[in-house]
Amino acid sequence: MTIGLNLPEILQDAPEKTALIEQLLDIGVALSDTNDLGQLLNLILSKSLEITLSDAGSLYLVDSRDERGKLLFKAAQNASLPMLSFNEFAMPITPQSLAGYVAITGESLNLPDAYNLPDSVPYRLAKGFDLDIGYRTCSVLVLPMQNRQREVIGVIQLINRKVKAGVKITGENAKELTQPYSEWEERIVRSLASQAAISIERNQLQENIENLFEGFVKASVQAIEARDICTSGHSERVAELTVRLAREANLVERGSLAFVRFDNCQIKEIRYAALLHDFGKIGVPEAILNKGKKLYKEQLETIRQRFAVARRTLELESARAKYDYLLKNSSYPHQHEKQKECPYCQLIENEESILREKTSQLDAYWEVLLKANEPNILAEEPLQQLRELSQYAYEDIDGSLKPLVTAEEIMQLTVPRGNLTPEERLAMEAHVTYSYEFLKRIPWTNKLKQIPEIAYGHHEKLDGSGYPRGLKQEKIPVQTQMMVIADIYDALTAGDRPYKRGLPTENALRILREEAARNKINGELLELFQQREVFAVLGHSLESGKE
Repeated sequence: MTIGLNLPEILQDAPEKTALIEQLLDIGVALSDTNDLGQLLNLILSKSLEITLSDAGSLYLVDSRDERGKLLFKAAQNASLPMLSFNEFAMPITPQSLAGYVAITGESLNLPDAYNLPDSVPYRLAKGFDLDIGYRTCSVLVLPMQNRQREVIGVIQLINRKVKAGVKITGENAKELTQPYSEWEERIVRSLASQAAISIERNQLQENIENLFEGFVKASVQAIEARDICTSGHSERVAELTVRLAREANLVERGSLAFVRFDNCQIKEIRYAALLHDFGKIGVPEAILNKGKKLYKEQLETIRQRFAVARRTLELESARAKYDYLLKNSSYPHQHEKQKECPYCQLIENEESILREKTSQLDAYWEVLLKANEPNILAEEPLQQLRELSQYAYEDIDGSLKPLVTAEEIMQLTVPRGNLTPEERLAMEAHVTYSYEFLKRIPWTNKLKQIPEIAYGHHEKLDGSGYPRGLKQEKIPVQTQMMVIADIYDALTAGDRPYKRGLPTENALRILREEAARNKINGELLELFQQREVFAVLGHSLESGKE
């Protein structure tokens, strides 16, 4: 939106202003190329000062989030006092201040001398600031910055249009070395303010989009951790490690990593991919996701009850044998002079011995079961005992014979490594594909479009032995190779897993070096990870090993 410029009239009025028009166009291009809001605001202000020969100025943004409305003091410059520092602050929007009046009315103010204002106007200059810094404000031009809907989103305030470039304004010479702003400056700055408003709105829109993505990513991570409490914080730690490793790679000047460079947008892309790499776990059954041992808690409790029934059955069988003997024999123990000649006493001793032997066997089986239930590598001896246990049957309360431990439970207990059966592991590994399918549905911006692909490969190995696609090194993005190292390191050192204890840093690095030697992970990235102590971002060190 461009306001109030009649190009033929301008060119006829002052041919030398052609250069200024070109400068204005250059300013428009510069405004379009600037993405940082702080840089953008200072650029708007400095260019406004430059084309009007203003000595000083300030820029305010309207804070629409406040119901009563506030002006945010965002930028200030003073050529005569370049060392003067300014701090951002907020002030209420009222017609008593120059900027507040313009923000409320949308009108511009062109004041030849801000110290001498008519009594009929509501606004006044705050002279206290001049007194504090030894300055004198004379001519002032205050203009609104309006968006496409004609809403005021900010205010530009220019101070002291100089009679000559380069002069220094003081409290004593201000009236002599300054002049009022002409209609020409007002029209030019109004045009610039319109361009600036569009640039600011575009920048704010971009910032809102980024905040939206940031909020979405954080909410997604929170959703993952709500289902997988035992790995709470894992995604954030992996993101911190991966981003740090990427920044360290930017500093490498030799080797293959010398060609690896990431700009700020790519670093953000890496961070989002790392934060969301496990989002697909939201599609994994919760029982599998939070499974700490080989048997589920409900299964172990059911088996415990079976063992209790089996024990009670043995006790009842022993008692029944004693009772049946008494019914069949009319003689009593006291009729025998010597206890060793008492058949009933011998029966009791035999039955109790048998009961002790059988219950001891049950206790031994229970201990074997508990040990086998741990997610450790299973030795041959427990495996043999589990095979015996699989043949054990007990009499249930309905009189039927049932296996003490079912075939399915035995299959789970005999998992040689870890705590998941092959079927459960496939279900868990599917989270990688779930993550990719979810992430690729999101309309990422062009600068973030690689997020799904980066996250997709975080369980791939350089030799092709990873999953789900079995990719080899040349097909795995280097960002993903960095994430793989971070993911494995955190899995090894985290102390929040129910099925294992966290390892010290040195032990984790040793395992990672073994993986690199087997061409599973990138050895050059691992060396950088270790040499630059990337793990220090988590508070880890080689000395203490842990946070």
